[in-house]
Amino acid sequence: MKKWLSMTMVIVSLLFLMACGNSGSQTGDDKELRLAHNLGEDHPVHKGLERFAKNVEEKTNGEITIKIFANGVLGDEKEVLEQLQNGSVDMTKVSAGALESFSDEYKVFSLPYIFESESHYRKVMESNITKDIYQSTSDKGFIGLTYFDSGARSFYTKNTPIKSPEDLKGMKIRVMDSPTAIEMVKLLGGTPTPMPYGEIYTGLQQGVIDGAESNPTALTTGKHGEVAKDFSFNEHTIIPDIVVINQNTWDNLSDDQKTAFEDAAHEATKYHTKLWEEATNEAVSEAKNMGVEFHKVDKEPFIEAVKPLHEEFMKNKDLTGIMEKIKEMK
Repeated sequence: MKKWLSMTMVIVSLLFLMACGNSGSQTGDDKELRLAHNLGEDHPVHKGLERFAKNVEEKTNGEITIKIFANGVLGDEKEVLEQLQNGSVDMTKVSAGALESFSDEYKVFSLPYIFESESHYRKVMESNITKDIYQSTSDKGFIGLTYFDSGARSFYTKNTPIKSPEDLKGMKIRVMDSPTAIEMVKLLGGTPTPMPYGEIYTGLQQGVIDGAESNPTALTTGKHGEVAKDFSFNEHTIIPDIVVINQNTWDNLSDDQKTAFEDAAHEATKYHTKLWEEATNEAVSEAKNMGVEFHKVDKEPFIEAVKPLHEEFMKNKDLTGIMEKIKEMK
């Protein structure tokens, strides 16, 4: 019943959008683009996207406006990506992990411990390595425009802290629908359980899963801290969110408009980075008040356990060069 209602909501929303026209609301040369995502309006991502939309309107002198659909009203991440490909939606924010099925190159962002530090991560994200990866999905109908921080991902569980890979044995851990994340949890001894983000709370509450892996904000914005009381800072991955745009939408922009979009995206990323840092600190403080315990752990056993995944990636010729370039940037 829940799934049926969800699909009905998506269909109704799409019919509404189609009534507005397939290429956005236009008046003369003016365009209104549609940007959808599945997070709340109080989330740093939404605020970053609002700043992006404002920047675009200002930099194009009002020629282009962006209407944002938040809270998953047009569907979950996978559903909105499908809408992006068929042109019903012009832009969205999606985890790099969800883009693995569209381009092998995005797999590097999900590889555990590929980044040695936050500064190493940011250096890579601002480099031509990432800009080339953005273009790798052009034949799938969309390209990347910029990135937003999504924090270092760690394990959190209902009542058992994860201080070593052995602690994951027998545990059902929610992961994104990412082949790399699934294999990582297997190597660490857990049972990976892919499910939409919106189902994590009830999954934890009902015992469908024993834990999940994300950043500390999930404990507060997702209210997961109400049912998960142990958060372990093993920080296995730093997977960015990627702001993507439909290829036809991009191609129909003038050169000046494309420059405006790129500048607006860069400024929005800087703005979001500051918001994200503040939100993470606030989330840890708030989660402690919810009764969540935070645990520092020795990362070496986790790094050792996932080495086979690094070795497997190195067999992929498309990834070998990228991984070597990333390591050279340490």
